[in-house]
Amino acid sequence: MTVMRRRAAAEFIGTAFLVMAVVGSGVMASRLSPDDAGLQLLQNSLATGAALVALIVALQPVSASFNPVVTLVERALGMIDTGTAATLIVGQVLGGLAGTVAANLMFGLDAVSWSTHQRTGPSLWLAEVIATVGLLLVIFGTVRSGRADRVAFAVGGYITAAYWFTSSTSFANPAVTIARTVTDTFAGIAPPSAPAFILAQLLGAALGYFLVRFLYPTLATSAVATADRKVFS
Repeated sequence: MTVMRRRAAAEFIGTAFLVMAVVGSGVMASRLSPDDAGLQLLQNSLATGAALVALIVALQPVSASFNPVVTLVERALGMIDTGTAATLIVGQVLGGLAGTVAANLMFGLDAVSWSTHQRTGPSLWLAEVIATVGLLLVIFGTVRSGRADRVAFAVGGYITAAYWFTSSTSFANPAVTIARTVTDTFAGIAPPSAPAFILAQLLGAALGYFLVRFLYPTLATSAVATADRKVFS
């Protein structure tokens, strides 16, 4: 039970700091560069990617998924059991909400303010499917090919790039999507827009799972199996 509490706490803390990076840098960018949307996105993406690298490196020995779709694919691959997956996902969702509240308060905003930023339409939903598939391919491809020590840099680099090459700016994370509904800032997403984003992410998770199984049907070595558990458990 102690190990499970540590894992859940790591997911809570990591997701909270990830969302603080997303929301906080979005607010800072909009204040520093109010008339340049491109520069705002650049600042937001760089801060998010850098935070991801640091958080994964720091929390990797305990648990560093920070994303329900990653945890669900871990479960589908048999890396964790159902109870563990459920506990970690709860930690991720609660951590994301806590991160948004903290970011709002740091910038003198209401703790909770429902976003009015509508993000909807087939092009954005397709972008979320693609962003999620790519994220899972980067994570599990890196780990299952025996390079688990590089996953933090692979993920940070991918998310930084995906902010720019996807029309949705690559949420690719249900916990982060939920968290971003309670901030009416640059990074927010209106609550009515969130369910479709999450459905697209879950579809991307399913496609990503099959792609990972197809490309990496077995682990590179027995040592990688140990690395899998250390990275995502």
